[in-house]
Amino acid sequence: MTSPATASIPLDRGQRWRAFWVCVSVAALTILDLSKVNVALPSIEHAFGAASTELQIVVSGYVLMFGLALVPFGRLGDQRSRKTLFIVGLSLFTAMSIVCALAPTIEVLLIGRLVQGLAAGIQMPQVIGTIQQLFVGKERGRAFGRFGATIGIATAFGPTLGGLMIAVGGAQDGWRYIFWLNVPLCLAVLAGVIWLLPHTRTATPGRAHLDPIGLVLFTGTIVSLLWPFLFTTGSPGDDPRRWWMLALFAAFAALFVWWEHRYAASGRAPLVPFGLFTVASFRNGTLIAATYFTAIPALFLLTTLFLQLGVGLEPVFAGMVSIGFALASAVSAWIGGNLVGRLGRPLVVWGLVIVLVSVAVLTLVAYTTPVEVVPYAMAAVMLVAGVGAGFVVAPNQTLTLAEIPTSSGGLAGSVGQLGQRIGTAIGTAVALSLFYAAIYRDGASGEHGIAVYHDAYAFGMISVGLFLCGALALGITDLVSRRRARTRA
Repeated sequence: MTSPATASIPLDRGQRWRAFWVCVSVAALTILDLSKVNVALPSIEHAFGAASTELQIVVSGYVLMFGLALVPFGRLGDQRSRKTLFIVGLSLFTAMSIVCALAPTIEVLLIGRLVQGLAAGIQMPQVIGTIQQLFVGKERGRAFGRFGATIGIATAFGPTLGGLMIAVGGAQDGWRYIFWLNVPLCLAVLAGVIWLLPHTRTATPGRAHLDPIGLVLFTGTIVSLLWPFLFTTGSPGDDPRRWWMLALFAAFAALFVWWEHRYAASGRAPLVPFGLFTVASFRNGTLIAATYFTAIPALFLLTTLFLQLGVGLEPVFAGMVSIGFALASAVSAWIGGNLVGRLGRPLVVWGLVIVLVSVAVLTLVAYTTPVEVVPYAMAAVMLVAGVGAGFVVAPNQTLTLAEIPTSSGGLAGSVGQLGQRIGTAIGTAVALSLFYAAIYRDGASGEHGIAVYHDAYAFGMISVGLFLCGALALGITDLVSRRRARTRA
């Protein structure tokens, strides 16, 4: 563990909440850029004639680089100035948004998108670490409630905003407007970081240590895990040999765990202190969040694709279907943040049940509702799903970090975010591959029209439902273990 963080200046309540909203604005930007680009995939495919693998990398490549940056920059944030890392990450994010907007080829777009993911990964650990440091007790629960509300809005409004940019810019180049939109938003947030975000910690004396061997092994572990999923598209051309990378993942993971334990035994700070996972609340909360985020981004992506390709909605209208989810999740996250101290894990479990039931109903709506009614019916179901989602994300974040010292807040938050980003990459890849595999299969068998997309949506949503079942099982297990521990006490 690093030495305790200290504030360089005393912060009153107003300063804490101003710093909070600056941090949350940074987080919203990084999440917004993931969800709003999803709706642009058909336009990018049309503009460049992009293959399904390239479209997969536009989404999952961003998530991969995001995940790779989280842990090392979470460690740096705990050791050095978080404000400086905010400025570096935002500046790089702005520059890469311009590169993506001007991209003349799909290759340039992919490079810009990968580096943009790296920039997002620099920033996000500083968000969690700063919030963890600024607030304690019930005020921390309220802070994470508002954080969850903002992230829910950013995630669900992203497709609407992306669709609006495509409507303004046209089918050929409207996707470029999505990246141009980042520039003024980033500059506004950067100004807030510079002028409103105080220096909330004193740098650790001496050099910042990042365990270089551990960093190499960590990178190999994450890349080898996600590589086969990045190149899983559901097309007949998928190379089955890619799955051998999972054997390499097992080797890297074993070496990484061995090295980190050895490094810690020598008295140095490892890249990932596995002692964090001996804290049951952190371990269980991290697993729940990772499994939950394997499902939710895929839910948005599948629904948007079904509405565009199957129902024939314009991107802006397909994106608007998720507005109810955004508003409902914002309200319930705010409420959940206030209630989590009193209700605890049952709040998360009931939230997961609501989302899981909503996924089943969305699939039934796709099959049984007339085409002209589908968007409205799905919007209603998404509203209900949003209520459940708000009760999951913010309360779970509060419970996960409740027993973690503030000196390790950035790193602990990074590990949790890493699980979420890995989940997002895997869940998106699995859902997309099932979606497109059904389209290829039904198309080859001579089926046409919306029936093809009914099957594609259903197969993709089965994976979403299974991942949510996993999260629910983890939540119930944690709930039971907590009750047993109280009974023994």
